[in-house]
Amino acid sequence: MLPDSPQFGAALNILKVLRAEGYEAYLAGGCVRDLLLGREPEDYDVATSATPDVVLQMFPRTFAVGAHFGVVLVADGSPQIDSEGSRGEKPVTEVATFRSDGVYSDGRHPDEVRYTKTAEEDVQRRDFTINGLLLDPLRNPGDMRSEVIDYVGGLDDLDAGIIRAIGRPEKRFEEDQLRLLRAVRFAARFGFKIEPSTVAAIRKLAARIHAVSRERIREELTKMLTEGHARRAFELLDETDLLVQVLPEISRMKGVVQPPQYHPEGDVWIHTLMLLEQLESGCALTLAWGALLHDVGKPATFREAPDRIRFDGHVEVGVAIGAEICRRFRFSNEETHQILALIDNHMRFADAPRMKASTLKRFFRLNNFPEHLALHRMDCLAAHRNLELWNFVRERYESTPEDVVRPKPLVTGRELIAAGYTPGSAFKEMLQEVEDAQLEGSIQTTEEALAFLRQRFQPAV
Repeated sequence: MLPDSPQFGAALNILKVLRAEGYEAYLAGGCVRDLLLGREPEDYDVATSATPDVVLQMFPRTFAVGAHFGVVLVADGSPQIDSEGSRGEKPVTEVATFRSDGVYSDGRHPDEVRYTKTAEEDVQRRDFTINGLLLDPLRNPGDMRSEVIDYVGGLDDLDAGIIRAIGRPEKRFEEDQLRLLRAVRFAARFGFKIEPSTVAAIRKLAARIHAVSRERIREELTKMLTEGHARRAFELLDETDLLVQVLPEISRMKGVVQPPQYHPEGDVWIHTLMLLEQLESGCALTLAWGALLHDVGKPATFREAPDRIRFDGHVEVGVAIGAEICRRFRFSNEETHQILALIDNHMRFADAPRMKASTLKRFFRLNNFPEHLALHRMDCLAAHRNLELWNFVRERYESTPEDVVRPKPLVTGRELIAAGYTPGSAFKEMLQEVEDAQLEGSIQTTEEALAFLRQRFQPAV
């Protein structure tokens, strides 16, 4: 059954217009794969025999974002593409001319493209057989599968659950090294296996992944972490020798044993995989990366003490390693701050029952505290499975009003000056002590705060 969505309707309209002018045109690539799997595609791509100049003239709202590669964006309806070519709220469809790519000297994009009149030649340049399918939804809308055009055996691989490179695997990966990671991501997302010769080519060329920009690697890894199959994705990264290339810090977790009384599940690698297994599809990237990196400092701090295995200082070391990883992959400052905060605070839950009220409330003030709660819960379930601390903190967090966690200050520097205190470095300590007392509930008014200060700090004479 074909979908009833604005995106599909826009793509269908483009097909009709192109066909009416005598050009071949089909839905192509990932959208066909997803439709056959019963999934709603995120977007739709059209492959056509019409050249970019023809497409640009044929539709009133177009943008030639990749015309030199044979790609034109066609907008449906009112204006929705700005001067930078970004997509707006209304459907935008990528229309690509049948082509045969030339040499990929940068390992990412073809140096030149040659337009071809045949769809069969066009699909040979694509990455995997399941992404090399074409669909003609105009002929028989009631029987979608019968209208699939398959030149590469993609239907059989889709039925069998196999990721297979089109043609010679090494050539496909040499053309575009990002495909090394995409093979893993697709296999994890769909629960498919990677065909043996494709796996062998990935292992052989794994080191080539460094030719890909760090931002693109980050995007692929983030998708793996947030599509609901993170554990399988990272197992495949390890099995294909890609993990040691893109995240050697995670690869070092393998074989790092932990004290069985706290971690009956096994080593740091197994523990981390068990956290990743709990990440839900659509989860925040900061939570996902926080889960991946929360114990990244353990391999470097492993120590066998007389009483038990210890990881003294692993949080501080983990924050430093996490900061380097965030720099390497060029996360935003905001994302970096949250990921490092998750690493930095993941052990503080053990102290929560003994925290003063003021300390606990300041703990709650951590940015996006629910992510800290979520990480701690996953951490427990991937180890001893004792959720007592999580329940303790969660219940108090949920029962404490925001204005109690962040109350309006009882005094400011202005009141201190009026009370006879000289501005200086001591103001910070004074205000901190007042806030502590306020959070503890021992003072509630400005008058009580000033009296509290007079007992501890003498005003200037």
